[in-house]
Amino acid sequence: MKVERKDCFKCQYFYVTWDPHFPKGCKAFGFKTRQLPSVEVMKASGQACLRFEKK
Repeated sequence: MKVERKDCFKCQYFYVTWDPHFPKGCKAFGFKTRQLPSVEVMKASGQACLRFEKK
């Protein structure tokens, strides 16, 4: 079973932060990260992001 990874750059909840240590963020889940938020969601839940909304 292959899990499709979501492209955060095409999601309405993705944003770029001013924090140099955590430059990418997700408004849907309310966190900032070094990697793409979809990668963090995949690591934490084992699923593709369920909050993805195309811009």
